Amino acid sequence: MELEKYIRNVPDFPKPGIQFKDITTLWKDPKAFKESIDMLYQRYRDKKIDKVVGAESRGFIVASPLAYLLKAGFVPVRKKGKLPYKKIEVTYNLEYGTDTVEMHEDAISSGENVLIVDDLLATGGTVGAIIELVNKLGGNIVEAAFIVELDFLKGREKLNIPVYSLVHYSEE
Repeated sequence: MELEKYIRNVPDFPKPGIQFKDITTLWKDPKAFKESIDMLYQRYRDKKIDKVVGAESRGFIVASPLAYLLKAGFVPVRKKGKLPYKKIEVTYNLEYGTDTVEMHEDAISSGENVLIVDDLLATGGTVGAIIELVNKLGGNIVEAAFIVELDFLKGREKLNIPVYSLVHYSEE
């Protein structure tokens, strides 16, 4: 299945000049959504994944069913102030300012095999912060997985871990 056929291009969103890759059109199609999750499952089913870490909020949509299929735990990474228990945090740079993400301090045990999942890899800022969180807890990062990767933004180059994406866009 050619997943890119199910991804809508939205010009000038969220600002002029940006070609937004909308994967809600992939998710609303039962066959395309199932195929995307199945493709990721096939890649990781023999990797002995203990935890699947999903980035707020769209990463939850991909990470949750994948964790279920892998018989792994699901760990949400949330924006600052959204988690109710003791947590660790990392602040990272955005194009204009900073943002902070958090994870519960008991979400991952040292030595557990971790898969990081988000819907889309752009500049790599959020995933870089998640990598720091997992490393703080002693997790063994197997890979980071995405439905879409915007290759022209070179986010992969900023991450010091293996990266896998189902759909690649080489230009805006």
